Amino acid sequence: MKITEEEVRYVSDLANLKLTEEEVRKFQADLDEILVHVDRLKEIDTSNVEPMAQVLYQAEETATLRPDRERPGLGSKLALANAPLSGSGYFKVPEVIKR
Repeated sequence: MKITEEEVRYVSDLANLKLTEEEVRKFQADLDEILVHVDRLKEIDTSNVEPMAQVLYQAEETATLRPDRERPGLGSKLALANAPLSGSGYFKVPEVIKR
């Protein structure tokens, strides 16, 4: 295996996930298989493949991006007008992550 059980636990802790022993083993196998595929991709010779480019950059006259222009800001009062809960000029949201 390319990925250890400890690494799976470390990543799950970073993501604030509580995994069972069965889930740790499943993710270890799944992540290991992903790394095997990545190694296979590294073996492919791409020396004759042209680099990709953003389509819009080469089509300036037909680009669908609007030009940048300076405009006044929205302002706190208007931005908070439809907020379900606000105070002191900020959006108030429920606490999501607790450690």
